[in-house]
Amino acid sequence: MLNSPFDLADDNAYQRWRERKLAAAPTRLEELVVEIGDPRQLTPAEQQAILERCQRANMAIYIGKTGDDPDKAIPTRLGAAFGLQRLDHNRGADDDAITSLTVQTDARHRDYIPYSNRPIAWHTDGYYNAPEQRIDSLLLHCVQPAEQGGANDLLDHEIAYILLRDQSPESIRALMHPECMTIPASFVDGEQVRPDRTGPVFSVRADGQLHMRYTHRARNISWRDDPPTQEAVARLKAILQRETDWHLRGRLESGWGLISNNVLHTRAGFSDGAVPRLLYRARYYDRIQGT
Repeated sequence: MLNSPFDLADDNAYQRWRERKLAAAPTRLEELVVEIGDPRQLTPAEQQAILERCQRANMAIYIGKTGDDPDKAIPTRLGAAFGLQRLDHNRGADDDAITSLTVQTDARHRDYIPYSNRPIAWHTDGYYNAPEQRIDSLLLHCVQPAEQGGANDLLDHEIAYILLRDQSPESIRALMHPECMTIPASFVDGEQVRPDRTGPVFSVRADGQLHMRYTHRARNISWRDDPPTQEAVARLKAILQRETDWHLRGRLESGWGLISNNVLHTRAGFSDGAVPRLLYRARYYDRIQGT
């Protein structure tokens, strides 16, 4: 990690990157928003505006004109415009690897919170994936919002890194340990469908970019049993529960979407009306091109 801002031994590189990052980081949700026409056919100006926000904040929110059109080409074509091609075929996804996030009570979905109307605490997507299936980007497209609730809190994972490193570089070291966080194996009807997944919270990709793997969950998670890790986790949780200038909150409406380099996010609980809430979720093994 020569000259890397994420090398704890290179404080000069970190301070230079930190200064640039904080100078550009949005502190209002409106700074993330780009109004577009059809997300399936972005104009060069629309694409550049979305990319600029992703470069600043690892995310952008688009407001399109497709309304409640359920065409799944909306998220896939928009993602492809930013080099996102390798979709994650997770267990809850549809056959095309796009996940329909709506309340589902069948045996395949009923035990998983994303398919309920319950709140979801801070996390990045795919924290239980194998290293070779690392989720580097996430796209959400809203077809139908809930009648009430369902908003998201958002925090750029690079900002979370800064807030924690400024407090305690040793906490960053603990969260970069390869055995820091373990998600226990998953079983369905007594059959194992996923083994234990152990890995770091913060890691650095081959291209030098920061990746974060995290869940705020209290159950079905095992942290490395040593004081530095326990202290680091407590510090990180406290940071996420604060309301800093960089904690942003909003709700996607019909035709709106979020494209991100898998930033930290939550989901508030919600209640449906006559038409159930429906969002499409696309997870990718690619990072947004140009960020």
